[in-house]
Amino acid sequence: MDKVVHFEIPVDDLERAKKFYKDVFDWKITDIPQMNYTTLGTVEVDEKQMAKEIGAINGGMMKRDAKIPHPVITIGVENIDEAMKKVRSMGGSEIQAKIEVPNMGWSAYFKDSEGNILGLWQDTSMTR
Repeated sequence: MDKVVHFEIPVDDLERAKKFYKDVFDWKITDIPQMNYTTLGTVEVDEKQMAKEIGAINGGMMKRDAKIPHPVITIGVENIDEAMKKVRSMGGSEIQAKIEVPNMGWSAYFKDSEGNILGLWQDTSMTR
């Protein structure tokens, strides 16, 4: 089974959102300026930035846009290209093609058969 491995929260005001999630949940907030992205640490991570607690996930946030207007859950897969083929064959559609996240893996977004936008993640350690 492919697992939920990440979540993303699109925001209108990044500074306000960072303060909210830090103050309410005590999450670790880390900006990644070169990606226009902010990570949300909900649990401690190992040297590969993977959650140390079984079943726990970390997330991120970015400026809201028309492509990604609502929170997204991300599913880890062995091969994004193969997963996207299955998405399309079952009535879904690609929202954002696979992009590389340097030294970590690849991500993509899709719309499911019900109109929900979700993410796909392929870790660099996954091979097929």
